[in-house]
Amino acid sequence: QVQLVESGGGLVQTGGSLRLSCSGSGRSFAFSDYNLGWFRQAPGKGREFVGAITWIGKSTSYQDSAKGRFTVSRNDATNTLYLQMNNLKPEDTAVYYCAAGPGSVWLEVTPENYPYWGQGTQVTVSS
Repeated sequence: QVQLVESGGGLVQTGGSLRLSCSGSGRSFAFSDYNLGWFRQAPGKGREFVGAITWIGKSTSYQDSAKGRFTVSRNDATNTLYLQMNNLKPEDTAVYYCAAGPGSVWLEVTPENYPYWGQGTQVTVSS
């Protein structure tokens, strides 16, 4: 069983920063073998891709609105995924989820390609 737990969400003013963390665990869960992604869901909207990182090579991919502001990183020694968010905007307000999918050189951007999910953490950016 795979367990992903997000933390680090909260309330921040426009232009502020937050760093989200996602801790992975589980019997027979080899964290380093998985591609890892961040998604978000705002009220009344679908779950959208934010950014992701591959299991090898540490390649990353970002949604256009996140480029230059958000950074995805991972520490396989501690089974932790991070999302550093800078220059936050009110439109970044959402529940943020981490997800794990099969290790690949290709980074998937659709939720259906990630079988494992955390419970989410709320990020609210005030104007």
